[in-house]
Amino acid sequence: MKGGRTARRVFEFGRTYVVKPKGKHQATIVWLHGLGDNGSSWSQLLETLPLPNIKWICPTSPSQPLTLFGGFPTTAWFDVSDLSEDAHQDVESMDASAAHVLSLLSTEPPNIKLGVGGFSMGAATALYSATCFSHGKFGNGNSYSTHLDAIVGLSGWLPCAKDLSNKVEGEEAANRASSLPVLLCHGKADDVVRFRFGEKSAQKLTSTGFKNLTFKSYDSLGHYTIPEEMDEVCSWLTSKLELEGK
Repeated sequence: MKGGRTARRVFEFGRTYVVKPKGKHQATIVWLHGLGDNGSSWSQLLETLPLPNIKWICPTSPSQPLTLFGGFPTTAWFDVSDLSEDAHQDVESMDASAAHVLSLLSTEPPNIKLGVGGFSMGAATALYSATCFSHGKFGNGNSYSTHLDAIVGLSGWLPCAKDLSNKVEGEEAANRASSLPVLLCHGKADDVVRFRFGEKSAQKLTSTGFKNLTFKSYDSLGHYTIPEEMDEVCSWLTSKLELEGK
């Protein structure tokens, strides 16, 4: 430690898996896995979806000690102790993950629509990216330079919810928030990320100006995905991104 300042953490991201579009390339979506997972399993699922116009980029998060697991290291986009609003928020890791997503999108052609989606902690990171986009800045104050066209969160929650109203202040930020399409899906039988966290996150986003938000609940769904939910994702993305389907 120099001058009482903590050394910056180094984040080493794992392997990235890419699913190329089977038809005309119209959109690129970075999809973020859940806790303890990697990009491979999601790339295999996303490849089966009837979305020929989308290129999927599935990165793997760094491995880091998780407070929730008593410091046991696992693949995680950020550290988490619990999901309450008053819990410590690991903004440094969230910024690093959101910046990694941005770097993956930065080389896409200019006419391609861009999105971020994810499951569980990946959904939380996608929502954090949405708040950075509306704010025009990361949590550390660095500029968030890319335009986002869609956000999808499955079985997730909104990190840093307490600070959200500060991020949507001003006309530009409010316009970005209100025009960004967001789809959130959550199972009422989820015993990992409880349904109330997903529902509360949707309410918080809507009340702070994310007006183009769709929240879908599934009565018997636990902490996983089902075909009915993925069908919803497909039809929503096709509509919001105006995909040609061939």
